[in-house]
Amino acid sequence: MFTVTKFDKGGKVTSFEKKKTDLYQELGLQARDLRFQHLMSITTRNNRIIMRMEYLKAVITPECLLILDYRNLNLEQWLFRELPSQLAGEGQLVTYPLPFEFRAIEALLQYRINTLQGKLSILQPLILETLEALVDPKHSSIDRSKLHILLQNGKSLSELETDIKIFKESILEILDEEELLEELCLTKWSDPQVFEKSSAGIDHAEEMELLLENYYRLAEDLSNAARELRALIDDSQSIIFINLDSHRNVMMRLNLQLTMGTFSLSLFGLMGVAFGMNLESSLEEDHRVFWLITGIMFMGSGLIWRRLLSFLGRQLEAPLPPLMASLPKKTLQADRRTEVKHSFRPDGLESSRSVLTNR
Repeated sequence: MFTVTKFDKGGKVTSFEKKKTDLYQELGLQARDLRFQHLMSITTRNNRIIMRMEYLKAVITPECLLILDYRNLNLEQWLFRELPSQLAGEGQLVTYPLPFEFRAIEALLQYRINTLQGKLSILQPLILETLEALVDPKHSSIDRSKLHILLQNGKSLSELETDIKIFKESILEILDEEELLEELCLTKWSDPQVFEKSSAGIDHAEEMELLLENYYRLAEDLSNAARELRALIDDSQSIIFINLDSHRNVMMRLNLQLTMGTFSLSLFGLMGVAFGMNLESSLEEDHRVFWLITGIMFMGSGLIWRRLLSFLGRQLEAPLPPLMASLPKKTLQADRRTEVKHSFRPDGLESSRSVLTNR
């Protein structure tokens, strides 16, 4: 069974249930036409327009709009509050003077664009707030909870970019085929007399193309906004990685300094080890020798440590040797020789003279 909601030209709404086979026969469609396998699709069959936009499944005829099996609360509110007035001409649809299928297509495309815009308007402040908290210089450490939130928002942004891309590709596929644009004008094929009276010199295929191009541009604007958010996330990740590298370098330098200090102290600590052994000499009787050896140990360790630190600083601040400095010059000379050789070709004397004059 299909739960069908029918909207006529005057905005009247009726809901009923019908078997799938009866609905196929009534609309003159096949079972494969109403499977709605794609997330976004606009196709024509037997002077009917079949549209799928995520939760929205619709069939447009020259007389009415059929919505099939909706299971979304936001979609239900839009169907019964806004769509009837739009189809009846009380809304802000620019295609109201045109046949009914133009109003139905515009209303559905407008709903899809508003849905994508709503998702972007929810994600954008969340992502900007999280990025501002992560790259704030006042915080020396990175909050892992913020990174988790950024990861979730990044996934939602990727899904939104995919939805926008599918929307654009579906419309662009129709714009590239003139036959599809002609088939979308249902009144032109179903009732030629009404078409001739309503057209008044208007090319309906051209109007349909302008309508689809308008919503393609709106989707392109959404895609650019999502792309800018993605670029901000990538730049912020680069800043975070740079900060982490800086902290890691500080820790490595501190570890190296402590290692050098331990090495210096151990080197001059051998003197104390030697005098601390159970060896008899005449120096044990003099109390000043202890303080002398201890002072030599600490002074020697401090001097060695300072020398190692200065050596480390010179190595870190030393510029890299210009290994490739001569390469551009040689390449430039080779290019000049090649140009001079080409200038002496017997193709034309005037071109050779102009090249040599410029040189």
